[in-house]
Amino acid sequence: MEKEQYSSEDDLSCENNKSLDGMFHGHFEDRVRPYIDLIDSLRQLGVEEDLPLPSIAVIGDQSSGKSSVLEALSGVALPRGSGIVTRCPLELKLRKIKNGVQWRATISYSNVQIEFDNPALVERYVKEAQNKLAGDGVGICDELITLEIKSPEVCDLTLIDLPGIARVPVKGQPEDIGDQIKNLIHRFIRKVETINLAVVPCNVDIATTEALRMAQEVDPEGKRTLAILTKPDLVDKGTEKNVLDVVRNQVISLSKGYIVVKCRGQKQIDEKISLDEATRVERDFFKHHEHFSCLLKEERATVKCLASRLTQELVDHIKKSLPVMLEQVNKQLWDLRKELSRCDGGPPLDPQKRKVFFISIVMKFNDKINHLSRGEVSNSDDNLFVQLRAEFKKWMDHLDSTDSSFYQTVQNVVNEYDQKHRGRELPGFSDYNVFETLVQRLVMQLKGPANYTLMLIREKIQKCFSDVSKECFSMYPFLHCVATNKIDNIQSKQEAKAEQRILEQFEMEQLVYTQDDIYFKILNQAEFAEDKKKSEDKKKKKGSSFDSKSMFPKMLRTYYEIVVQRLADQVPMLIRYFMLKESSQLLCKEMLGLLDGANVTEVLREESEISRLRINMQNRVERLTAAQEKLSNFV
Repeated sequence: MEKEQYSSEDDLSCENNKSLDGMFHGHFEDRVRPYIDLIDSLRQLGVEEDLPLPSIAVIGDQSSGKSSVLEALSGVALPRGSGIVTRCPLELKLRKIKNGVQWRATISYSNVQIEFDNPALVERYVKEAQNKLAGDGVGICDELITLEIKSPEVCDLTLIDLPGIARVPVKGQPEDIGDQIKNLIHRFIRKVETINLAVVPCNVDIATTEALRMAQEVDPEGKRTLAILTKPDLVDKGTEKNVLDVVRNQVISLSKGYIVVKCRGQKQIDEKISLDEATRVERDFFKHHEHFSCLLKEERATVKCLASRLTQELVDHIKKSLPVMLEQVNKQLWDLRKELSRCDGGPPLDPQKRKVFFISIVMKFNDKINHLSRGEVSNSDDNLFVQLRAEFKKWMDHLDSTDSSFYQTVQNVVNEYDQKHRGRELPGFSDYNVFETLVQRLVMQLKGPANYTLMLIREKIQKCFSDVSKECFSMYPFLHCVATNKIDNIQSKQEAKAEQRILEQFEMEQLVYTQDDIYFKILNQAEFAEDKKKSEDKKKKKGSSFDSKSMFPKMLRTYYEIVVQRLADQVPMLIRYFMLKESSQLLCKEMLGLLDGANVTEVLREESEISRLRINMQNRVERLTAAQEKLSNFV
């Protein structure tokens, strides 16, 4: 885009130039409009969330004439009355359109946008917006209302009207209403990108006005403050020179200076004097005023001069700010892209790519579950088999610990049998049924510890599976919840199956059976051979080698050792098969089932802080990239 310069002498005379179209020459308007449209487009992009944009903020004490000035500039009636009339920041966007095009306006706030073509409705719509945002009554709100007016009779200008400064709360207002308003105003005028338009009545001591004092606090050198003096017709006789001294920067110096305007008073409003008529009356007032006529020639008076001056100041301010803005945008984009590169990319927005992404994270989850179930992990902290082996070792230790008590129990039964139940049979012919029943009863006592081991293993496997779900789906709470429920359901069903198989195993142990070769192999081990040798020695001496007290406990102990060996392996194998191997297979199968018919958008819905941060950064990159392109056309 062609970059053009203009100066304050570019046909801006309010008094002498008669070829003005509305308020401006056409060629000047063509130079001004692109810069104002640029800032508007950046504001619509939301760039103001990332960096402050050039603007004009209008501040003034209550009853300073602020509303009258804005009415004169916009050509429409705004809410009026006593007390706080402006209760929300009002962005007033004035856009000049060619003659012959009908007046139209749009008011926007929150999620509301209303278009209309009747200027008489402006006041009503603004009041309705304020009531919805700030509530009925006299409260304030910092949410912005935007009123865009397109008309052949306005200049290209954007202003932000702020609530009038209040000192004493009225009925219904909080005690700190004054501080609330000042804090709201301060948020706007403290930005170096903002031109502060301070509205001050001519008939008061300018040094005592709160509006100018607040402007001085944030702009002590007065480089970005322009003061508007209102109500010149109410100046006391003899004090006109004081007003001229103020306008000529001899009281409080402002680089941008002062402009005096005379807007409609309440009497003119009651008499329904039109804004066009008020403009003519204002011009006549200054033209024929004994003291203030010089201000008209110096272009320091009338609303028309104010309008052209404001537009010039705003565009100058925008042009000076553009290089800095572009530099800030470039820096923020660099930082954001660098930060985004460190973040999880998240699901793509394209539906097809989103489906592929969904498949990839499910497959990643299944791979981790499969590796976990096979013990194929590089990190010992993730090795589930380390935990399982520890629990199976406890099961084995428990079996070993019952060996001595089993032997003692059998010995007690042998003694009891010889003392109470032995009949005519010879030694060594004890009743086998008695000892078979004993073995069955003692073995069944191991069922409880076996089921307890099953419960512990289920908890560890379920926790490991859930940890994998949390790791893979941490960004997607819905998917994590689905996976967690599936893990719990599958583990519950598999635990019931494993418990049934363990019960069956213990029921089979009631048969008291083993292969003869296995039995004799255990029986002939070194310890038993030694016991046998001792028995033979006793036989030579006493002839008692077949004494049941000597033989039966060892024979039953041999069988118990066989049972222990079977259970030591069989219980862990049953648990591992049903709770780990089969569970992992079922889980992976059900997760793959999600790929068919699932609402991918819902499944991949994100809520985590990281995802919100990433989405926010992606949105910022998008709008800053668009802003970068727009700014590059001007800088």
